[in-house]
Amino acid sequence: MINVLVVDDSAFMRKAISTMLDKDPEIKVVGMARDGQEGLELVRTLNPDVVTMDIEMPRMDGLTALRHIMMESPRPVIMVSSLTTEGAEATLKAMELGAVDFIPKQLSKVSLDIIKIEKDLIDRVKTVATRRMRHFRARAAAAPAAAPRPAAMRPAPRRMPPVGGRPVHDVVAIGVSTGGPPVVQKILSSLPEDFPAGIVIAQHMPAAFTGPFAKRLDSVSRISVKEAESGDILKPGHAFVAPGGRHIVLDQKISRIEVVVTDEPRDALYKPSANVLIGSVAAAVGKRGLGVILTGMGSDGCEGIRQLKERGGRALAQSDSTCVVYGMPKAIVDENLADEIVDLDDMADSILANLYK
Repeated sequence: MINVLVVDDSAFMRKAISTMLDKDPEIKVVGMARDGQEGLELVRTLNPDVVTMDIEMPRMDGLTALRHIMMESPRPVIMVSSLTTEGAEATLKAMELGAVDFIPKQLSKVSLDIIKIEKDLIDRVKTVATRRMRHFRARAAAAPAAAPRPAAMRPAPRRMPPVGGRPVHDVVAIGVSTGGPPVVQKILSSLPEDFPAGIVIAQHMPAAFTGPFAKRLDSVSRISVKEAESGDILKPGHAFVAPGGRHIVLDQKISRIEVVVTDEPRDALYKPSANVLIGSVAAAVGKRGLGVILTGMGSDGCEGIRQLKERGGRALAQSDSTCVVYGMPKAIVDENLADEIVDLDDMADSILANLYK
């Protein structure tokens, strides 16, 4: 049985989330709290397996409560976030502090799609409950969330030994989902300013979140990061984040590679889709592509990696021990598509080294 604590200052939200979760026989809502202070007290007394945590609450807000939980007794916390720019920024900060995932406040609204919403919430709770909390998350929670810093103040990234010649792979495609934002931030902030490849990223995330996410990445990285727009030119030292709810694909021109934002395929399970992105990389640049599959539920990215490998590209998978959810990387490992399985702390160096393999 998975014991869940629901923390929200809205009685309607507490009831809605509890009702959805209680429909699954493997989940039990053991308590509900009206603010962060009460939630923290119930965490100490009830010892729930998973906590859903609102952000804006009286007495003690969700971020403060999250800090205390991660310092005292780390466990999976899923944030309840509004789909606004402010909500996105607060949620990204929460994930830096140790939250494993988030759900939109719109989950509480009556919808014709309520069955899918319930399933999504239940799946997230059941998935994160099976993953033990990582020590690196506890360390992150012990300090305030990183604030954007001028480039001159950012710590120098680790450097790989000098490699002669031009890189064999000059396009890096990253597919990532649950638990992804702090993972992508750690990797990109560790890359050198003269990183010799262009990067494209498909992070499963709502439309309101990808812009703030890209800006946050840009503020802590030495490379340039932005939310992708059609017509952007992919070049070394630049990274593009797919807009939420849409796909990005690459179009190889005679003298340049263009980024294209598209709604097709409309029937894709995820938007943006790692399969769509990496498949387009395979078609556009073939063996020049390096695919990187990071933490996330499901198997998005597996088919795209298969296409990339068929055209001579390489693929890296994040290790089980450093994933919040070992779903997407496991899919390519199980299909023998991963050239290397890499711990998060070593991923930036591994990406750099694999550009020359």
